Amino acid sequence: MSALPRVLTVAGSDSGGGAGIQADLKTMLALGVHGMSVITAVTAQNSLGVQGAWQLPVEAVRAQYRSVVDDIGVQAVKTGMLASAELVETVAELIADSIADTGVPVVVDPVGVSKHGDPLLAASALDCVRTKLLPVATVATPNLDEVAQLTGVHVESESGLREAAAAVLAYGPRWALIKGGHLPGDAVDLLTDGVEEHWLRAPRLDNRHTHGTGCTLASAIAAQLAQGRPVPEAVTAAKRYVTGAITAGFALGTGIGPVDHGWDLTRGTS
Repeated sequence: MSALPRVLTVAGSDSGGGAGIQADLKTMLALGVHGMSVITAVTAQNSLGVQGAWQLPVEAVRAQYRSVVDDIGVQAVKTGMLASAELVETVAELIADSIADTGVPVVVDPVGVSKHGDPLLAASALDCVRTKLLPVATVATPNLDEVAQLTGVHVESESGLREAAAAVLAYGPRWALIKGGHLPGDAVDLLTDGVEEHWLRAPRLDNRHTHGTGCTLASAIAAQLAQGRPVPEAVTAAKRYVTGAITAGFALGTGIGPVDHGWDLTRGTS
């Protein structure tokens, strides 16, 4: 049998299993690719929030990345929680080397805060995200809070998504997916490379259990890209998968539960 497409996630660990590395690997399994991981930080996290976070040494992050890429190889890379400027710069350099070697597609989820508002990226790292990480991204997937954090653009309505996309694209990613889920009305996202525009809509669902949505979407895009799909097709398929996962999101603990990464496997509703 031929090997499955291989996707590498570079992100933090969520001990509650709803977001971060755990969500990434579940998503990759559900979408038929082989998931691998570089853990950048460990969090104590549950349905109520993040109670603690501990960054791994740069040497440990670099060793994990090189161990996977040099032996196994990758067809796509996804980044999530990177915690500090030092880690952002290190990961950006590693990814730039991979792009130079193989042209691997890269999905950058510029994680700034958790679902509960807990900070997951040092303020001192923002400039490094702008100047080092976004330029190596095939697709950048910020939500509106992250757009404001990175660019200063505050989006209040759907009409502001174009300005947000232009501000993100100015830092160098090939495509920007601006996630408008925090706006009222339908869940609408804008995918653009500055020329093409793709508006992705889904009905807003009456389900509060949405922990891990951003990690899941970025990983789903990476999985689709690893299978050779062009960016618009990959993002559209990933949005469809995430909408199903949100629909099936379930209570866990006493706070906000996770999306159901296996919804399509357990319900047969593809």
